[in-house]
Amino acid sequence: MPIQPKKASDAPKMEKIEPIEEIFIPEEPKWSLDEIILPDDVKNQILDVATYADNSHRVFELWGFKKTHKFSRRIGINLYGAPGTGKTMAAHAIAKNLGRKILIVNYADIESKFVGETPKNIRKAFEAAQKSNSILFFDEADAILSKRVTNMTQAVDVSVNQTRSVMLMLMNEYQDFIIFATNFIENFDAAFMRRISMHIKFSLPDEACRKRLWRMYTPLEVPNNLDFDELAKKFDGISGSDISNAILNAAFKAARLKVDELDKNLVFEAVENILASKKANAGDF
Repeated sequence: MPIQPKKASDAPKMEKIEPIEEIFIPEEPKWSLDEIILPDDVKNQILDVATYADNSHRVFELWGFKKTHKFSRRIGINLYGAPGTGKTMAAHAIAKNLGRKILIVNYADIESKFVGETPKNIRKAFEAAQKSNSILFFDEADAILSKRVTNMTQAVDVSVNQTRSVMLMLMNEYQDFIIFATNFIENFDAAFMRRISMHIKFSLPDEACRKRLWRMYTPLEVPNNLDFDELAKKFDGISGSDISNAILNAAFKAARLKVDELDKNLVFEAVENILASKKANAGDF
């Protein structure tokens, strides 16, 4: 029996590889300063950063800081603290206030399984931000700014140090905004800490902030019997993200039950579920 020639469709399909340049695409900021709720001291620090462009001429030109701080027109900002406290939202708000797009970089976007490729990808991220005049934002930055390896035993250790060295060099050369966000500032290498001009700590919201968050995340259209003062007092140690998730989860349960209003007991239950999951995640069963 003659052998039939293979059709083109029978050939194994090659996995499409996305060019790294296409990963670094600037986007319009999703939040503004008016849309984020933070403690007053944190909000004031964010405002100091967000008004940097407006005040740059006065500080550097009129007040002479261009002579004493020749290489300080760049400004590195690190937003650190507990998860869900508004760090990413603040980064977007800063970019929006500056009237610029934001270019978000996650470690997964730049990590390569090929030794030596990750530093190249970091360079491309900086180049993409500069070319598009975007605010460069490294989310989960501890993955990139962590301590360097001192006892190198494997090729991967050498690669890690190469990545850190390239990042340091690029930060030194880059004369523009860079924003970092991390849940683990304790993992930062001291060299990176020195090169970041401002560190802003994000804490879990206090009672006053929780009340404002509960009110903000509860749409006016939803019928409810919620008491925002009661919710703010009853549940401590929760983040803005927790509050957002709890009110939405409770709303979906109310819809499933086909009840006429969003009852506060459904919200209590949703918060308790979130707190239980956090407790389990911490290993405290």
